Amino acid sequence: MTATVVAAARPRSASRARVRRRVLVFAAGGLLVLFVLLTVSLTTGEMPMPAGRALRALVGLGDSGDVLVVQQFRAPRAVAAIVAGAGLGAAGCVLQRLFRNPLASPDVMGVTGGASLGAVALIAAGASQTLIPVGALGGGLLAALLLGVFAWRSGLAVTRLVLTGLAVQAGLAAAVNLMIVRFPAELAGSALQWTTGSVYGRTWTEVWGAAGAMVLALAAALVLHRRLAVLDLGDESAGALGLGTSAARLQLLFVAVALASLAAALAGPVTFVALAVPHLVRLVTGPPTAASLGLAGLTGAVLLLASDLVVQHLLPIEGLPVGAVTATLGAPWLLVLMFRQSSPVPRSHA
Repeated sequence: MTATVVAAARPRSASRARVRRRVLVFAAGGLLVLFVLLTVSLTTGEMPMPAGRALRALVGLGDSGDVLVVQQFRAPRAVAAIVAGAGLGAAGCVLQRLFRNPLASPDVMGVTGGASLGAVALIAAGASQTLIPVGALGGGLLAALLLGVFAWRSGLAVTRLVLTGLAVQAGLAAAVNLMIVRFPAELAGSALQWTTGSVYGRTWTEVWGAAGAMVLALAAALVLHRRLAVLDLGDESAGALGLGTSAARLQLLFVAVALASLAAALAGPVTFVALAVPHLVRLVTGPPTAASLGLAGLTGAVLLLASDLVVQHLLPIEGLPVGAVTATLGAPWLLVLMFRQSSPVPRSHA
């Protein structure tokens, strides 16, 4: 009997070891790619410079012109893309697992619509540019509040949440479009950033504020991971284990919304990243674990920084926001996911 148990345990332990190796390799590769992309972002542009010179300028050494270009223009933009991408990747990972739906993302839940509305409302009011990200954050949290209020009566059931999120997103998007139509022409360009997503013009004050809050939100997501694992068993089983499913789902939803709202406050409503990243991570790690959250954040950072470099250096259209690139990639990805979801399950002929 003991020998049988040991023999059965060996394949499971070997499988876990293979998954751990894949996770470590994926993490190491992601960090390496991120470092390469960050180096490229600091060294390329209208004033190209060698990597060593750019790194010296990053720490305040060397020519004053190099220091100005790297510290005030290139580095904040690159770090903003990394922070926002990490938040979007982690938020998508939590939402898709929470709703057990591969199409769940901050777009579906109305967060991006709320962030756009908050930012555009402050632009219309003539607020300072530094307050606009705060408006985006508040708008995203307001969308989450509306979602919770409208879906509460059903006990925060998954289907009700998704449908309510789609309705909230559509309503907020309509409000944003109405406001932009009534804008003076000189405000239309500024508002465009907050309807498509961009990391252009970010400052260190905005970046460090968002990064600090993002670290706290990611830590909360990791702390709540065990509740997410219990919810994977289904509401009945989770309740039998003593977990308050509605309260746990609400806590996880708030953390995911906070991650997405902070990303939107920094980069605007960037699409596709939160939708695609969890699928890419699952291809490598298999069933989700606590490590999946960290890998999702890393993958999101790589994807958004790479997309921003494409916008800056590979496309002939000057001033194109990064959200336009991610949306272009996201449309066919979404169609593929919808096709896979709607495909009939093959019957067994056993």
